[in-house]
Amino acid sequence: MEPQSPLLRELAAAVRHGIPDAVGTFWRHAATKGTPLVEPDPEGDPAWRLVTFLWRDDPARPASDVLALLHTVTDKDRHAGDLAPHLMGKVDGTDVWAIGHRLRADHRASYQFFAAHGPREETLRADRKSWLRVLDSAVPDPFSTLPQLPSRDGRNPSSVMALPDAPVQEWAGPRPGTARGVRADAVVDGRRVHVHLPAGHRADGGPYPVIVLLDGEMWGPVLDFGTALDNLYADGRLAPAVTLMVDTMGRARRMEDLSCSEEFVDWMADVLLPWAAQAYGATDEAARTVVAGQSAGGLTAAFAAFRRPERFGNALSQSGSFWWPDGTEFDGGSEWLTRQFAVSGKRPVRIRLEVGLQEWMLLPQNRHLRNVLEARGYDVAYGEFNGGHDYACWRGGLAAGLAALLAPR
Repeated sequence: MEPQSPLLRELAAAVRHGIPDAVGTFWRHAATKGTPLVEPDPEGDPAWRLVTFLWRDDPARPASDVLALLHTVTDKDRHAGDLAPHLMGKVDGTDVWAIGHRLRADHRASYQFFAAHGPREETLRADRKSWLRVLDSAVPDPFSTLPQLPSRDGRNPSSVMALPDAPVQEWAGPRPGTARGVRADAVVDGRRVHVHLPAGHRADGGPYPVIVLLDGEMWGPVLDFGTALDNLYADGRLAPAVTLMVDTMGRARRMEDLSCSEEFVDWMADVLLPWAAQAYGATDEAARTVVAGQSAGGLTAAFAAFRRPERFGNALSQSGSFWWPDGTEFDGGSEWLTRQFAVSGKRPVRIRLEVGLQEWMLLPQNRHLRNVLEARGYDVAYGEFNGGHDYACWRGGLAAGLAALLAPR
């Protein structure tokens, strides 16, 4: 292959001229600086970068092909055969696999690699079974210097690419000396709930603001969002709150509950919140209660504020699936909830929306809901981040959104 990257072109030239240990020198540089390579835009635009992902071949078992799985960026076009945007090329005479993408300098995304050992046509199969096999075997970047993003279902963690202008996620990682809050697991009316309490919490010290966070099995045990909460409290950016991370109890149950389910929203309002008030001193004040979610959870967070505004005075929706209820988000969607906001009486709630610029299937619907809410006079905040349907992006937006909605008084 003829690489785009200037550094890789230098490597290719060094190999052609027989410079000793050129490949070893290149990999030592990669290990020191970290990967992917981030270089100036070949078109000279300072708002963009050339980003080159690298994989080092295993001499004991060389790969037949390598896929670089850059979240959302390489998802939608992976049916494109040999021109697929996730198919890496090998630099002649080296063990270096590489692929370059021209990306805006504020982009953030998780990514993994899949080293294949078989025919290319099998590697690039895009049916569900084949794609799941790729995802089950994909691994993080061994040369990345950023903390990895944990995965669930036994899969390997992902690496994270954060280009120079990407929003800083200063609360994401653990900090030495920061007081850790209390983590607890509970079962409320048969449903698992992961509870986070701020350091120094006392049940009789409330009433405390309350955060209901959907897909709690990810935000609690997998991603440990409690660390971000601890940092926000330590920085004085978030009022100490009772956080309830609600487990979705499996894929089938999730689809049922997180699709504008009146039953589920009423359970949160009438069972979960009273339980938290009794057990942990959580407030019953709607204005100090936030419900937050992503994807179908983002849809449900907005629906909870619509259906039960007397309990949920704040909704934080990230990448909300506002195309619902059609069977696919790619057919235009009916946007049922947006129409309800348009034709129903205005609720006394605040709504915060954010969506990724790479979310080709969700961006128009989120913009439409924003327009409807603004036209109806809602207190709405709206933002777009340069990323995809990705926890690597959501964790930063969730922290910032909660800080905006529940700032200390």
